[in-house]
Amino acid sequence: MMMESDLLLDYLTKFFPILLFIFVALAFGVACLVVSYFVQPRYPEPEKLSVYECGSEPFSDARMPFPVRYYVFAMLFVIFDIEVIFLYPWAVVFRDIGIIGLVEMLVFIGLFVVAYVYAWRKGALEWD
Repeated sequence: MMMESDLLLDYLTKFFPILLFIFVALAFGVACLVVSYFVQPRYPEPEKLSVYECGSEPFSDARMPFPVRYYVFAMLFVIFDIEVIFLYPWAVVFRDIGIIGLVEMLVFIGLFVVAYVYAWRKGALEWD
């Protein structure tokens, strides 16, 4: 019979490579940022500090707000994208959950269809 300290040691030895990888990745990222800060050339010239937009001089304020419709469209994309993410684990365990799981997923998809039709009718998917 294993003691608690043996179980803890076994647990830590299994996950040590993952923790080491996370630490090395974070250290590498921080080291790259620190080295690039000290190595970069600093030549502030008026041409370099001027506003630049797609190869031409900007003709309006760069802080012009986006239309709200853009954000609504982006939120709808994220919501329906998350729906697809939930479909994959359901499909993997479909044989185990049987007809109950099928009915629950049909209700889930039905709610999203209702939301999609509502957004379509309200004009949230129109881009103009």
